[in-house]
Amino acid sequence: MIMRTASKLGLVAGTLLALAPVSAETTRPPEAATEGPRIAVDPPSFDFGKALPQKPLSRVFSIRNFGQDDLVIENVSTSCGCTVTDHPAKVVKPGGSTPLKVTLTTPQNAGRLSKSVMVRSNDPVRPVFEIKLQATVVAETP
Repeated sequence: MIMRTASKLGLVAGTLLALAPVSAETTRPPEAATEGPRIAVDPPSFDFGKALPQKPLSRVFSIRNFGQDDLVIENVSTSCGCTVTDHPAKVVKPGGSTPLKVTLTTPQNAGRLSKSVMVRSNDPVRPVFEIKLQATVVAETP
């Protein structure tokens, strides 16, 4: 009874693993999921935490292509003028990546801040990848 229960739960070397139910989605061959270009961004979002007013905060993201065809970066835009990006490579080969540096300048006012960077590409499944940025602006102490 214990062995049967342990195997159903995925107990391996004393570690409990959650096993996903088998479905058509999980049994599909990997090549079916990667036909054409496929974009991924690492990390897909970032929280800068607490920051002072009017300070530039920078982070480098990695735009990856896990598809079988060239990923073409058509455009990178931001949700406001307080966020700027460098220009990533226009073409990312299958299995390759390119860095994207994002700089967010915090506003004068204290409070929670949420901004976005949109990466438009030729990925037919996800033509626009939204990178979410957050920070909490805290008042400077005298």
